[in-house]
Amino acid sequence: MTFANIGHLGTLPGKRDEVVAILTRRNPAMAEIGCLLYEVGVNDEQPDTVFVAELWRSAEAHRASLELSEVKAAIAEAMPLLSGEMGGTRFDVVGSPLR
Repeated sequence: MTFANIGHLGTLPGKRDEVVAILTRRNPAMAEIGCLLYEVGVNDEQPDTVFVAELWRSAEAHRASLELSEVKAAIAEAMPLLSGEMGGTRFDVVGSPLR
């Protein structure tokens, strides 16, 4: 079953674009491990927030991605730029009118 993770990350003031740059670096290993979609977005009404929508083949694939050296490095680089405000939701996808 497909697994979705939709979340938001608070950034320190003025650091949003740096976090976006880190999260949008090309990382083919994510697709190899089972990432189907990884979209990073912003909303000018929330200038210190980054939004992320992820779609994975499974929750296990998502968990496994956190062990990739490239993902660990990105997390370590982004952490000092984050405010600690985070949120979101995870769910198993049960269908779509597009597929």
